[in-house]
Amino acid sequence: MFTFDQLAGFIAVAEELHFGRAAERLNMTQPPLSRQIQKLEKIVGAELLERDNRKVELTSAGRTFLDEARRLMALAERAPATARRIASGRSGVLRIGFTAASGFSILGPVLDELSRVIPDVDIELQELVTGEQLAGLLTGELDLGLARPPFDQATFDSRLLYRESMVLAVPEGHRLALLDRPVTADDLNDEPLIMHSPTQARYFYDLVVRMVPVRHANVVHTVSQILTMVSLVAAKRGLAFVPHSATTLGIDGVGFLPLAGGSREPVELHALWNRRITNPALSRLLRNLEFATE
Repeated sequence: MFTFDQLAGFIAVAEELHFGRAAERLNMTQPPLSRQIQKLEKIVGAELLERDNRKVELTSAGRTFLDEARRLMALAERAPATARRIASGRSGVLRIGFTAASGFSILGPVLDELSRVIPDVDIELQELVTGEQLAGLLTGELDLGLARPPFDQATFDSRLLYRESMVLAVPEGHRLALLDRPVTADDLNDEPLIMHSPTQARYFYDLVVRMVPVRHANVVHTVSQILTMVSLVAAKRGLAFVPHSATTLGIDGVGFLPLAGGSREPVELHALWNRRITNPALSRLLRNLEFATE
């Protein structure tokens, strides 16, 4: 493999088209420079320069190699500065997991805040349920999660980003929309319900069953995504318990009603990270994070 000294020597000769001037430019004598070029041509396996007693010219292979040599030298010159930026958190990649529901609530403001704090860091996003995010944070495939509790506080550190209420999604014109009060459990006795999956959406499932004594005989569909639930409500397949941020989805044919006892804000979203931080960009972000809890 050729060395950077050989590349520098070749670039100097190629630009000067004169071994004497190139050697002077490199603060060396001509014989070792000539030997460098000969070794480089042997390594490359092609003649890069045509030379005689009167002139030096680039071959076709030499002209092509000159472009690549300049690119390699530029990369070599930038590499230390790039390494220093990454080590200080001023460059690199931050891999973030987010839940589907956070995608239409807090994700936008979070990305704005990241752009303010670490503008030179590339952001990679992955839409994942909380369980998948926790696994990714453990293996190092993710640096930061936007996830729901609970989680192991000995393993993960967190910051509360967002808190909101649960509401009831109903088809437009539904009789419950005529009530001049929040919806109670008794109002739902004979209503078909679209429920959260107790495995894939366990956080919301547990919230709902704590708030409302759901009659499982009334459950007509079980799904894992908020967007799917609201779409099924629009299709008049039933009613659904969803976080208030679902009201921003803008799906036609759906109304959202307050729930009795739902004035509090039980739905939480946390920024979550492994306490054993290895990504300098994440360390820098956490030092400067100014998310406001809503």
